[in-house]
Amino acid sequence: MHEIAEFRSLVALGDSFTEGMSDALPDGGYRGWADLLAQRLGEQRSDFRYANLAVRGKLMRQIAEDQVPVAAAMGADLVTLVGGLNDVLRPRCDIDEICGLLDRAAGELAPNCRQLVLMRSPGRQGPVLDRYRGRMEALFAAIDEIAGRHGALVVDLYAAKSLGDPRMWADDRLHLTTEGHRRIAEAVWERLGGEPAFDWDEPLPATAPGRWYARRAADARFARQYLLPWIGRRLTGRSSGDGRPAKRPDLAPVAWEKGP
Repeated sequence: MHEIAEFRSLVALGDSFTEGMSDALPDGGYRGWADLLAQRLGEQRSDFRYANLAVRGKLMRQIAEDQVPVAAAMGADLVTLVGGLNDVLRPRCDIDEICGLLDRAAGELAPNCRQLVLMRSPGRQGPVLDRYRGRMEALFAAIDEIAGRHGALVVDLYAAKSLGDPRMWADDRLHLTTEGHRRIAEAVWERLGGEPAFDWDEPLPATAPGRWYARRAADARFARQYLLPWIGRRLTGRSSGDGRPAKRPDLAPVAWEKGP
């Protein structure tokens, strides 16, 4: 493993998870774990540069075809690649194809960086994602094999009990809160060999469950505001990321104010 202070640049690839939803900024954009990690790495050396090519809604083939060649050409020291979960959540899903795309992407990236990082993504507790857990676990098993073939590190977020807590997830139940992204940045930092600042998998304090009526009202709001539009996009072949550019398409110095 490389010393963490040796990394001079980072490129992050993926979908909404890496774009930073739903760690909202005052200007309407998103920060997220990759930005937090880049900022912390940038504190180690003044010449640190960062690009984030992730775009919400992207499928693994789109990541492999649109983001991977760009990232490979950048020749960054550190590359993170997280993808495939949007495919898993589709009505029809070819796990073998997704894993093949991920394997080829890792094979293209690994020779062009000092360290490639893959992830077993976190999973929220609840019935919506439970029906897809078999697919998720098949993907995550393949990720371990792919990492072994290409010398990549794996950050296992799926096994983290704290990240399964519904309170770590935004109202749409698909994206992490600010606290969730903070913990993931810490998990990646620690996996890279950095000195941990806190226990990222420490459970949230126990709280009494909300009243039955309040929980049902929250379920109804979720279905109306998020679930039905999401289903509509799946049925019509649209994506929330259609036409949206990457938020940091170029390797550039890290310079922003710390968020909350």
